[in-house]
Amino acid sequence: MAHANWIGGEFVASSSEETIAVVNPYTEEVIGHVASSSPADVDRAVEAALRAFSEWRWVPAVERGDYLHEVARKLREAEDALARQLTLEGGKPLVENSDEVGWTAASFDYYAEIGRHSRGRVIPSIESSQLSLVLKEPYGVVGCIVPWNYPLLLMAWKVAPALAAGNTVVLKPASVTPLSALMLARVFDHLPPGTVNILTGSGEMVGNALVTHPQVPVIAFTGSTGVGQQIAGLAAPHMKKLHLELGGKDAFIIAEDADPDVAVPGVAWAALLNNGQVCTSTERIYVHESLYTEFTALITEYVQGLVLGDPLDRATDLGPMARANYRAKVERQVADAVERGARVLTGGRRPPDQPTGYFYEPTVLVEVNRDMEIMCQETFGPVLPIARFVDFEEAIALANDSPYGLGANLYTHNASYVKRFYEEVRAGTLWINDPLTDNDAGPFGGFGMSGLGRELGEEGLDEFRETKHVHWDFAMEPKEWWYPYEEYNRLR
Repeated sequence: MAHANWIGGEFVASSSEETIAVVNPYTEEVIGHVASSSPADVDRAVEAALRAFSEWRWVPAVERGDYLHEVARKLREAEDALARQLTLEGGKPLVENSDEVGWTAASFDYYAEIGRHSRGRVIPSIESSQLSLVLKEPYGVVGCIVPWNYPLLLMAWKVAPALAAGNTVVLKPASVTPLSALMLARVFDHLPPGTVNILTGSGEMVGNALVTHPQVPVIAFTGSTGVGQQIAGLAAPHMKKLHLELGGKDAFIIAEDADPDVAVPGVAWAALLNNGQVCTSTERIYVHESLYTEFTALITEYVQGLVLGDPLDRATDLGPMARANYRAKVERQVADAVERGARVLTGGRRPPDQPTGYFYEPTVLVEVNRDMEIMCQETFGPVLPIARFVDFEEAIALANDSPYGLGANLYTHNASYVKRFYEEVRAGTLWINDPLTDNDAGPFGGFGMSGLGRELGEEGLDEFRETKHVHWDFAMEPKEWWYPYEEYNRLR
């Protein structure tokens, strides 16, 4: 059904006649339309999720795990179609999107297993006739608002633990990548109807209605810090549980003992994966002064060798950026840096040999300083700003010189540097000699302006479970510390 949402286990026409055009960032052509849903559609989806919750919460955890394993199987079965659709919508190279589908399936497999392991714990009681339980229970309906840069993976990081915990879900994909999200209906169609619902539309209409809905107690969101702040403001009167994975300005320290032949491709990968459109992209590079000249020359040469082109071509390293306005932000930040004294070693322009597409050449900037916007505000594009440091004390201070704290990287063999790095740098994930590696069992999230809560690991499961303490005295006897029993009899 054209312009429909997935609600209650079927495609349902939106109550709104308005649509959103989906654009291919490589050809700049419209490749489809989806519903620009209304708050009435949100109400309908929440009602379906509530009905499903009344049954899904009581499905045994082992059985819920089987459902999630089946989601993973279906994802792998649909890998080619999903990866191609993601590439057409978002511009990320096909090879990266194939990886994303595999990672997404792995997340569902992971939570299928750990979701069945525990429902809480038994804690010591005061007396032998007492039992104290700590129970973990689902909240109810979880509103999941996912971004466009990793629309399947970051969906899984929310939906998989939410379902494993016994919640049901209303999912709002980004308007940039809604077609691939609607394809997930075939992945979730074996679940009880209403367990997962998918609504397309704008953040202003669908997102806000979901955030303020009185029967949606949890909101899980990945996106910009500014939008996260808006969500927090809207959710505050309802005292909702918020799970916010927001912006980053990740630092990368190259110590004096680092091997440039390893560090150069590592930094390039960390900075340019998906055109730098990753929340944990390296956006500040600090190189020890003894390696600075060699490192900047080598990474400039390396970046110049990367292939820009059709993202459906598996030989392509970098496709277009996702939208024209995202590219415009990068162009503005680079221009501002150059005006303030920065120097472009390579890139800094739209490639002349690409007639269409939101392309921007990978850019190496030197002679940057902390007062430039490109060193203090999230860029979300293919830019590598490089500064030098004198000693490790300064490197730590530079890494912490940011209101964000999502991730940070270090290249070194020096164990004392490593210890100082993971103890002193304020960031949720620290990578040492292996940048941007995810681990389903390792919690992911940020400090400061990078958000609230953690995804992945057992911590990610607990984000979607409320804690209840049960105190049971099965003897039902009066206690000596109560008011005197004789007084009770007298009052009777």
